[in-house]
Amino acid sequence: MDLHALRIFQSVARHQHLSRAAEELRIAQPSVSRVISRLEREVGTPLFHRGGRLRLNDYGLILQRHVDRALGELEAAQRALAEAREHGVGSVGLASETLLTLTDVVAAFRHGHPQVGVRLLQAPASDMVRLLETGEVDLCVTSQALSGDGLESREILREEVLLALPLDHRLAGRDRVTLEEIAREPVVTARPGHWLRLLLDRLLAARGLDAEVVCESDEAASLQALISSGLGVGLIPEVSRRVGSESAVPVAWASVDAQGCERVLRLVWRRHGHLSPAARSLRASIASARFLPESVPGLRRAGGAGPAGDAEA
Repeated sequence: MDLHALRIFQSVARHQHLSRAAEELRIAQPSVSRVISRLEREVGTPLFHRGGRLRLNDYGLILQRHVDRALGELEAAQRALAEAREHGVGSVGLASETLLTLTDVVAAFRHGHPQVGVRLLQAPASDMVRLLETGEVDLCVTSQALSGDGLESREILREEVLLALPLDHRLAGRDRVTLEEIAREPVVTARPGHWLRLLLDRLLAARGLDAEVVCESDEAASLQALISSGLGVGLIPEVSRRVGSESAVPVAWASVDAQGCERVLRLVWRRHGHLSPAARSLRASIASARFLPESVPGLRRAGGAGPAGDAEA
């Protein structure tokens, strides 16, 4: 299997479409078809279902995982060589479910490292393992634990997740609200798969309860505004309580009477993947950052030494 054929296969597998792959690679579609057919003969099995819409079969999915890793490693090697030739500090790619959490720390990093190129990507946690394995990003910040071979993580923030309520709600003014009480209310929350929705579903399921979801949105600011308007109640991370106190979106706040109603923010990278000096520096900056003042109620800053005890590691 030569690199040219593997890059063509990767593009076809990603698009599930011969014409789109040909357009991306700027080669003729018949050439793409011939390369895929030759590759299938070489590996000894079809890689795609061809009845109707083109799509990967089980063998193709296996090959795609390995090809993505292999080509990602080659691209990482090219970046490492380029950095060594230029003696520069390089660049770094960072993916996060929400960029608002990282605004201050990235701004401070850019100020202290003006020669570093920083590329930010907002991405769901479900895409992060692939982004790391293919080398599209060097680091990820996620509110969900990522599963994958060779991944390493560091807890950087642990904060309470509160219940936000309209100011005129019958439960407003309470210090704590039970899950049973929440289950009897219309709920404003995030879409399935988002960490906030996973937390809500997990807490309720542990008590044999279900939520009456009346609105789904991944934007924390819109969730708080919708709750303030009276649409329902909803879980909101503690950071929004501080931000909300400075905004025109008033809500009442209460703790949830349930163990584990919290968000754990993690910094994730590939254990044996290449990290440029820039990526190592940004990793150290994020790992040591104060995302919120220590005086904010409910906030527990993750402590401990840096990764592998190295301030630049």
